[in-house]
Amino acid sequence: MTERLLDLPVKIFADGADLQGIAELSRQPYIHGLTTNPTLMRKVGLTDYESFAKAVLKEVKSKPISFEVFSDDFAEMRRQALKIHEWQDNVYVKIPITNTSGESSVPLIELLAGEGVKLNITAMLTPRQVTAVTAVLNPSVPSILSVFAGRIADTGVDPSPIMKESLEIVRALPKAELLWASVREVLNVFQAAACGCHIVTVPHDILKKLLELGGKDLDELSLDTVRMFHRDAIAAGFKI
Repeated sequence: MTERLLDLPVKIFADGADLQGIAELSRQPYIHGLTTNPTLMRKVGLTDYESFAKAVLKEVKSKPISFEVFSDDFAEMRRQALKIHEWQDNVYVKIPITNTSGESSVPLIELLAGEGVKLNITAMLTPRQVTAVTAVLNPSVPSILSVFAGRIADTGVDPSPIMKESLEIVRALPKAELLWASVREVLNVFQAAACGCHIVTVPHDILKKLLELGGKDLDELSLDTVRMFHRDAIAAGFKI
């Protein structure tokens, strides 16, 4: 399966906050970059943001990696972004599309882009948001636009047409890449590739399933499933 992943027309970024997992995945040839966020960090019990980031950067020296600002105040967001930007050359700074009051981050994005900061604009769900961001990004600075296709699908809407429309918008910037975010299942990786997305960011547990099951023969998987049910029934000691 590793060879097949290398042939996929989409770059796979590993998404997580487990330091050991990040280190191991960063060394894999099918992983082209890495991402994390404050929610993932909190889930694994992290409390020292900067120490964790510095430990990660000792392991991830060249592949792109994104760290997110966590302030709700735009001036403080800028301060954090500039500090994160200085940590290492392969770092992208994640900026949410709005603050928690719904105020647009586009003016801040324009300011940071003008200062040469590599940005990953996160939590976007609409082509309108993608259009607004694309209009202010610096065309000479690499950037990532993360559209949360998984969250779109959670509402019952097929994200593929939105991702395709967003891709056409992003094409206006030669150094910008569209990222399919919030992957929920292995299928999403192949959907992202079919849409033409540049990047798909995949949680560590889904990556494991992708390696185990991606492209597996369905008859073989059917037999595996029957064997699982039988094994578990025996182990439970069921009787009728």
